[in-house]
Amino acid sequence: MEAMEPTIPSVLERQRQFLAGGAAREISYRRRALERLAEAVRRHEAAIIEAMRQDFRKPEFETYATEIGFLLSEIRHALKHLDEWSRPVKVKTPVTHFGSASYIHSEPFGVVLVIAPWNYPVNLSLGPVIGAIAAGNCVVLKPSELTPHTSEVVAELCRDAFEPEHVCVVQGDAETSQALLRERFDYIFFTGSTRIGQLVMEAAAKQLTPVTLELGGKSPCLVHGDAQLELSAKRIAWGKFLNAGQTCVAPDYLFVQRGVKPKLLEALARHAAELYGADVLRDGSRFAGIVSEGHYARLTGLLAATRGRIVYGGSGDAEARVLAPTIVDEVGWDDPLMEDELFGPILPVVVYDELEEALAMIRSRPKPLALYVFTESDAVQRRVTDTVSFGGGCVNDTIMHIASPYLPFGGVGASGIGSYHGKASFDLFSHRKSVLRQTSRFDIPFRYPNAKNALQWMKRFLK
Repeated sequence: MEAMEPTIPSVLERQRQFLAGGAAREISYRRRALERLAEAVRRHEAAIIEAMRQDFRKPEFETYATEIGFLLSEIRHALKHLDEWSRPVKVKTPVTHFGSASYIHSEPFGVVLVIAPWNYPVNLSLGPVIGAIAAGNCVVLKPSELTPHTSEVVAELCRDAFEPEHVCVVQGDAETSQALLRERFDYIFFTGSTRIGQLVMEAAAKQLTPVTLELGGKSPCLVHGDAQLELSAKRIAWGKFLNAGQTCVAPDYLFVQRGVKPKLLEALARHAAELYGADVLRDGSRFAGIVSEGHYARLTGLLAATRGRIVYGGSGDAEARVLAPTIVDEVGWDDPLMEDELFGPILPVVVYDELEEALAMIRSRPKPLALYVFTESDAVQRRVTDTVSFGGGCVNDTIMHIASPYLPFGGVGASGIGSYHGKASFDLFSHRKSVLRQTSRFDIPFRYPNAKNALQWMKRFLK
């Protein structure tokens, strides 16, 4: 007789019992768990690469760079700093609290739910798990059903690395996510679309559960007239067409100063071909596919409806779910390509004449997850980064800000709530508990209402 899969309530009960035992909070246990995770990632490297090839033709180079290598780097960083992050932090104590000392303790929230997306199905599943277990939590991980082969490898990897009462993977479709959200968790971490993020936040509000939402939006890429066009084009083409554009921080549209547009577009097309291949429909060694038929149909439908002019790419293979890197010029703000986040290898191009005109248009739209500006002018760099609100970004580059463990990654407004990576991950999954340690060797009497001249002493002291 086959063993039955544990129910969601039983999984949670088992994790709460494990938390109560205290092992997950021990620094030595957290360290061993992170080390086992790194070992499991290495052991499953070939399986990860093959699973992602099966799910959406992701090239081996991209899989290692953006999934495997990224995770191993995050784990190394956490292991290096875990002792430092975990120590109580002594802070100043005001003179009114004479005789006492003040500390901030980082304690785990408890049982954390991580709901992961499909576009980077290993990185965005296990990346948050690193921070959660470093902070001493237990984790229930729900990977995406749109990448079934990779999700199964993630589940196997977690079974290999963790006790199930510490980290447990629950697979399933949207109904499974809904069932999980009906349970009481101590923290919820969600990566995905703004629409689903709203539903997650609504469900969390019923339990007063804190949430982190890593969402998206239309991230602008602004190229000013003084930019180094060749290098700018290469870095934009790389960042936009990485993972076939299915990256939450990919440049969603190109905002270029009118005078340099012809040269920039010519360089973009050339670098796209050099980086990813001139015929990606037949050669998939460097270029990923689209994750599902539905996503492919949405993207080709947008291309068919655009009022812009395709100046590069535009071809596709529906059976293989591959859409070539595509650049669309002469796009207006009311074009279908400019309505929602594209999440695919389509780059609409909009022009501006004056910088303030461009900034006003960007500020008029929802706050993006990322922003990129290419310029050699310090004044323009400061003007853009100081006056536009966005989650994070780069000056004269794309994507690379998310690869630094020293830079918190997250959105603002419609693009998300909360940030992680590096120490920010540890802090995100930790409650900062304030503790005042008071002396018992003496007692200051004037704080008590029965002390002689208590009010006068209180007024004098607090001044």
